[in-house]
Amino acid sequence: MSAYVYILASQRNGTLYIGVTADIARRTHQHRMGKGGGFTQRYGISRLVWYEPCPSITDAIQREKTLKSWPRRWKLDLIEKANPQWDDLWEQLNA
Repeated sequence: MSAYVYILASQRNGTLYIGVTADIARRTHQHRMGKGGGFTQRYGISRLVWYEPCPSITDAIQREKTLKSWPRRWKLDLIEKANPQWDDLWEQLNA
């Protein structure tokens, strides 16, 4: 089983959300439809700006905890290194 840790953003340098899922396309679609949870819905967070595959859900959860403990600047740097334009990667997943 593969899993993913992902970062959603409200906009470039906006509010961030870090999550874990086994189905990245389905989960990000839920966020986009306003069914992702209270925090993402409240702050309009729906743009998939970064994700990373992990070999297991346990590994993904550990990576999520690590990322959540990072300073905000490190998270922004991680996104900008992989996705400098802050493109919505959900569209690439569903192309």
